[in-house]
Amino acid sequence: MAAKLNLDKLDLQIIHEMLHGEDIPYAELGKKLFVSGGTIHVRIKKLEELGIVKGKRITVDLKQLGYDISAFVGIYLEKSSLYDTVAKDLEKIPQIVRLNYTTGNYSMFIEIVCKDINELRTVLHDDLQNIKGIERTETFISLDEGFNRNVLIAAKE
Repeated sequence: MAAKLNLDKLDLQIIHEMLHGEDIPYAELGKKLFVSGGTIHVRIKKLEELGIVKGKRITVDLKQLGYDISAFVGIYLEKSSLYDTVAKDLEKIPQIVRLNYTTGNYSMFIEIVCKDINELRTVLHDDLQNIKGIERTETFISLDEGFNRNVLIAAKE
């Protein structure tokens, strides 16, 4: 994919630094990569226009904000053709933070973040069970997150 997009070593180094570094100013990143801050700015703008870089996110400790429950839910659809319709309904539920269309036992797999078990129960019973096309679900409550990292992007040699 990188070859089709015509990314060079500097582009990949910038992506690597953005994924694995803190929010670093362009001038500082330029010094680290031996180019000007302006070059970094232009390259990041190009990566955004190509759709490779999609915004700049911060990492928030949700537990510090009172979100104590994370759960993963495998969803069985009545028919796989209902994926788009069900996905649109799932997107309306703010506690669902991730949706994946999967192979294997489940048609879809979602991640839910809630403040407490009562909120999770509401999402599972009142929200999910009322979506047409969902045959059944299987829920896994996360006890702890060991790590969460980005994929390692290596620069071309």
